[in-house]
Amino acid sequence: MSNRTESYLVGLVGDGVMPSLTPPMHEREGDMQGLRYLYRPIDLLELGLSGESVGTLLQGARTLGFNGLNITHPCKQLVLEHLDEISPDARRLGAVNTVVIRDGRFIGHNTDFSGFAAALASGLPGARLDRVVQLGAGGAGSAVAYALLTAGVRHLDLVDMDAARGAARAAELQGFFPDSTITAGTPADLPRLMPLAAGLVHCTPVGMAAHPGLPLDLDLLEQRHWVADIVYRPIETELVRGARAKGCEVLDGGRMAVGQAADAFRIFTGQDADPDRMRAHFLELVAAEEVAA
Repeated sequence: MSNRTESYLVGLVGDGVMPSLTPPMHEREGDMQGLRYLYRPIDLLELGLSGESVGTLLQGARTLGFNGLNITHPCKQLVLEHLDEISPDARRLGAVNTVVIRDGRFIGHNTDFSGFAAALASGLPGARLDRVVQLGAGGAGSAVAYALLTAGVRHLDLVDMDAARGAARAAELQGFFPDSTITAGTPADLPRLMPLAAGLVHCTPVGMAAHPGLPLDLDLLEQRHWVADIVYRPIETELVRGARAKGCEVLDGGRMAVGQAADAFRIFTGQDADPDRMRAHFLELVAAEEVAA
């Protein structure tokens, strides 16, 4: 049973967070569980603040009685020095997106990686994990690669436009997962890598409303491949539509968005969220956005 007497005050700190779907997702789930739950965006751009102000905002949140903050770009690394405790996975990733304030202490977690892991398990149950190609090794890509390896991927091919970044990420992950093989490559390697892979995970901005297009040649996809995208605006990216048309099993980006939100809800409240209910609400929110656009 949920504790109906306690209230929760939570925020989201980052650049351009006013349109985020995370606050309404959290608040609706709180409503469904009978919790008093208020979630406010704290938009650095609107406030004229830099990412370096995240420490001051954390202290202010503690003073004002917040239960925690979600943290997004550009603060996921900047927040680290202001925390009293960091979960082992978040420390390995060098990034925190969820800070719970408990007994006056700041405790950091990373639900980007756990959210993708949950999405993969629920949205692509039984997916083959012997060899996977991942496009993009940036911030979100780091969390996804960590989730894939945690889930049991034996061989991960990290493909990034920035060869040096991909190589550095691969070397770092290899240290954490010595029983797996992590290699780095560039998009020019895709025609060689895709025939070897069981699945493809996409972690670049290509496909977002502001960056339409495809991250790779669809001719490289075969029906036997599974395909996961982390872009969720729109939910039906060109990659998701194209892969589905080829008969591939697909995982849309909304699954990760819901997974990380559900994990953060649990960290803030101690109550398990209902991921299916949150997914249904998330799809409602996205559909309403698309109608308005």
